[in-house]
Amino acid sequence: MTVHRIVPNPRSIGAQHPKVRDLLAVRKDGVPGRIMIEGAWEHDRLLTTNTPIDAFFWCPEAGTTYAAERIAERAAEVYRISEKLLTRLARKTRSDGLISVVRLPTWRPDTFRFTGSSLVLVADGVEYAGNLGTLIRTVDAANADCLVLTSRRARPSHPAVYSASRGTILSTPVLEFDEIGQAADWLHGHGFRIHLADPAATGSYRGGAYDGPTAFVVGSEGSGLSKAWHEQGCEAVSIPMLGQADSLNVALSAGILLFEARARKAGW
Repeated sequence: MTVHRIVPNPRSIGAQHPKVRDLLAVRKDGVPGRIMIEGAWEHDRLLTTNTPIDAFFWCPEAGTTYAAERIAERAAEVYRISEKLLTRLARKTRSDGLISVVRLPTWRPDTFRFTGSSLVLVADGVEYAGNLGTLIRTVDAANADCLVLTSRRARPSHPAVYSASRGTILSTPVLEFDEIGQAADWLHGHGFRIHLADPAATGSYRGGAYDGPTAFVVGSEGSGLSKAWHEQGCEAVSIPMLGQADSLNVALSAGILLFEARARKAGW
């Protein structure tokens, strides 16, 4: 099979091409609303969604060609790059010669409708892209309605978020509020009972009431929850620590809390 039968007439470009500079900006997490995707399984996941692909950069010499035609059919622009340029652009050791720039979905708070089985996770001040991606994946796994971000530091457009979320960043609603009070008002307005995950809380998460719309708020890896969340009149719960560590990773904590509430709601 020749190159031209796999991807018809891709335009070859070099390191100084403006589209390469645009890709590098996305790679550095410098373009809000755009994210860089690279690798075979990452593109397999991409192709299961309707996510618009702004540009596809393909290096056939890297070895993987089976998905190139399907990606190219979806992409607004298709470019062929050399192995040398691929090495410069790729973040991963193995990118399979497949790199795309795609648009992240946008979600609006006024479009959500909730029921008694609804679950929401709030991540306050999350610092690391990997943890943010894992939180998104956890929200998806627990069939929660959305992830809410407050005091955000890591951005959903960071390439590491896509990998850590296993691509669920493209299908999991993520909302961001400028002020913690706005997020709390939005949740209270929809009838949510809000539980703050606080290692210092005396009440165990096992004793919480999860019979209506339920939200959990987890804090940053270093400093925990912002003081403003403690001023919203929410109940604090903890996960008992039985060993020497005083807390769990934020994504692991979120998983325990979400699945406890989901089990209660579903009657597991």
